[in-house]
Amino acid sequence: LISPANRSRDIERQAGYLHPEHCAPPPLRTHSADDMWFIRDGCGIVCGVITWLLVFYAEFVVVFVMLLPAKNVAYSVINGAVFNGLAFLALASHFRAMCTDPGAVPKGNATKEFIESLQLKPGQVVYKCPKCCSIKPDRAHHCSVCKRCIKKMDHHCPWVNNCVGESNQKYFVLFTMYIALISLHALIMVALHFVFCFEEDWAKCSSFSPPTTVILLIFLCFEGLLFLIFTAVMFGTQIHSICNDETGIEQLKKEEKRWAKKSKWMNMKVVFGHPYSLAWLSPFATPDHGKANLYQYVV
Repeated sequence: LISPANRSRDIERQAGYLHPEHCAPPPLRTHSADDMWFIRDGCGIVCGVITWLLVFYAEFVVVFVMLLPAKNVAYSVINGAVFNGLAFLALASHFRAMCTDPGAVPKGNATKEFIESLQLKPGQVVYKCPKCCSIKPDRAHHCSVCKRCIKKMDHHCPWVNNCVGESNQKYFVLFTMYIALISLHALIMVALHFVFCFEEDWAKCSSFSPPTTVILLIFLCFEGLLFLIFTAVMFGTQIHSICNDETGIEQLKKEEKRWAKKSKWMNMKVVFGHPYSLAWLSPFATPDHGKANLYQYVV
């Protein structure tokens, strides 16, 4: 039986019914691992630039308004190192999430030659995307913004100007985690700075005028609170989806789970790498799946 969710896909049970004559041959030059992936979407580019500008604004207020004027050198050095380190990791994670191929299926590969090379068995189910003319693997969905089918696509995020999929989900999760951490850190420092300024002279607690200092701190407080709530919720949602081995689209469409159930820990290793190490927290480490099988289906 075919579930209602699977009926929404272009399901063909025999290679002859895939209509390969409707698909143009794929381009001669295909995307390789050495090429930088980048989506030319105006909205996504604007959102990505805004994200970096907001982080730079937080850097400016934290360093020049709160830490440099502080009398306690140890307080300034420790908090400055922690905040700048987390901010660097957040921006690095954002860059990797934005410029990493999320798992795009080769475009236009539903040609007669490729279909014949699959050596399909009688009655074997294969999928063809009518939009990008690709043979679609299981758990892949078409993104209208990226104009490609993405393996294990969770959702398209304009803030990273990319889909969150099989190959870049780790970087997206790290991005949400580090943004949540620097937002929380900034809110704590703002609260401590207000307490200090109320006890001391406002003119001495910042190199800026009191009204300017208050406006900068209030805006940072609003930005930090908003980003903390948004990224913390997104981080929790992503971890929950990874542990349950079910993407956001699969949850939304209530697609039938036809893949073998794995432990939550193994599902984490599929995304972050095998075995567990501090590399899980690094946006510069590409996940090594090792024994963590990406796809295990129930026969």
